[in-house]
Amino acid sequence: MKYTKTLIPVLVLTLMFGLVEVAKAQTKYVLGPSPELKVEGGSSLHDWDMTSNTAKGEGEFVMEGNQFKGIKSLQVTMEAESLKSGTRGLDSNAYKALDTKKNKEVKFTLKELTGNGSNYQAKGDFTIAGVTKPASFPVKVSQNGKSITFEGNYDTKLTTFSIDPPTALLGTVKTRDEITIKFKTKFQPNN
Repeated sequence: MKYTKTLIPVLVLTLMFGLVEVAKAQTKYVLGPSPELKVEGGSSLHDWDMTSNTAKGEGEFVMEGNQFKGIKSLQVTMEAESLKSGTRGLDSNAYKALDTKKNKEVKFTLKELTGNGSNYQAKGDFTIAGVTKPASFPVKVSQNGKSITFEGNYDTKLTTFSIDPPTALLGTVKTRDEITIKFKTKFQPNN
């Protein structure tokens, strides 16, 4: 009888903590159609941007009920040649600089997402032109029903990824080293 009096409170506490953990479930999510992925830069002649609306992505999100609480894992992969500027010469120079024959994909793997509400800080690895480098940048998170949208910018340099900034017209037009990667992606449960 003595053991029963101490065992019951322990069992009740264990059951309560177990229910809290069930309420915080990990749910598989996938990247929805038509993500907005953009690289912006400039040259000695003009500013430019390249856009892609095709990518694959998946992650394991931490949900409390139907509310987003965090991410356990996330990865987004885009075909490098899906980036288009609307100018064939610019695209061709970009693919050559990225060496897309050998490095077909651009990839981001999330390592950590911290923050709350709608303002977060993402830390992860970008792989561009076959070179992987750590990245940290702010991300705005919003939820509409079960869909979760991530929006942000990452400022970096081509040379960070061992990319020589392209030139054109016998070197008279030079691409600036600085670029901005912009994204707006919507993830939905993988049902």
